Amino acid sequence: LYGGSANAQKNKELKFKKHVINTEFFSEGAAVGDFNKDGRMDIIAGAFWYEAPASKKGGAKKSNAQTGDVQNWIKHEVYKPGKFDFNTGYSDSFINHAMDVDQDGWIDYIRVDFPGEAAVWYQNPKNSGEHWKAHQLYTSVGNESPLFVDVDGDGRDDLICADSKGNRVIWLESPKQKGDTQWTPHVISDVKDRGTHQFTHGLGFGDMNKDGRKDVVIRSGWWEAPAGPKQANWAWHPADLGEDAAQMYVMDLDQDGDMDVISSSAHAYGIWWHEQVVDASGAVSWKQHDIMTTFSQTHGLGLVDMNKDGNPDLVTGKRFWAHQGHDPGEREPAVLYWFEYKPGKVPSWTPHLIDSDSGNGLQANAVDMNKDKKVDIVVVNKKGVFYFERVKK
Repeated sequence: LYGGSANAQKNKELKFKKHVINTEFFSEGAAVGDFNKDGRMDIIAGAFWYEAPASKKGGAKKSNAQTGDVQNWIKHEVYKPGKFDFNTGYSDSFINHAMDVDQDGWIDYIRVDFPGEAAVWYQNPKNSGEHWKAHQLYTSVGNESPLFVDVDGDGRDDLICADSKGNRVIWLESPKQKGDTQWTPHVISDVKDRGTHQFTHGLGFGDMNKDGRKDVVIRSGWWEAPAGPKQANWAWHPADLGEDAAQMYVMDLDQDGDMDVISSSAHAYGIWWHEQVVDASGAVSWKQHDIMTTFSQTHGLGLVDMNKDGNPDLVTGKRFWAHQGHDPGEREPAVLYWFEYKPGKVPSWTPHLIDSDSGNGLQANAVDMNKDKKVDIVVVNKKGVFYFERVKK
């Protein structure tokens, strides 16, 4: 922990109820959305989507689909599932995203496969009970933390990733017109081996130079966004932003007027903030500070205001069995935490343990699942599917 007490204050603890929805391995990513238009938030991951119960007391609608568990989340197939063994390999689902791709009023599903392989979007069948129709989104989506963010400011999510087979970093512009399904690639960089490898670790999107435009960040530097984001080959700024990471975030953490970066270790120990230091001559360097070093494999990092104090907190946990037992600390408990952020000249993050037998996957889904204005957490990884519901103290 950097700049704060290692012991969380009891009166600030948030209480969660753990729902074990499934204990099978079929994905390390997840997304949430109301896929059947019943007004409730469902969970989608890999080859399945889970229909939310009708109420907290159960009573999910009758269905011929296979029931998930005692929480009455109903399991439906998106496509024919495969069989995966976490002791020997991976699944076909690393990063998931939910959005209405074709703008027909129904939320569709995007599945990013093993790094460097194709991404696919699945068209919502509108409660027909059929498998979802698959459409290729792009042939090669690299980087282990590709980002769904709005690059061009049109209010719709685009995709930033590496085109590993083309040796370039790109952003894919999402379809704009109703009925259109074409994702258009725009080149950020075509410099070979600069963030282009399929297993590149670390990716962020934020305004590094405070010019009002969001830039693209990797651990070796950042690309400056031009006035028009469709312009090719953004200007490159080298920077030492630490070790292999997951999602990266840009903020002025120490309130000194310039932007800093948060990152987390994908396969070793550590969550860090990287302080931007500018000397008298204007030269920029980066100083790394520890936020946490007590557990490893924080391969999915979320940034969200968990306690509604106006400050964005961190949500992360151990990516259980990320490298089949070969990473440092891989056999330690599969913990899930949120870190309470307090800004200041010496910023602090107070750790709060949520669970020690679930961990996290490649994404941190921290959203209000049940419309109670509290942030819940959904985890999907090699241990299964978990929903952590915020409850009253």
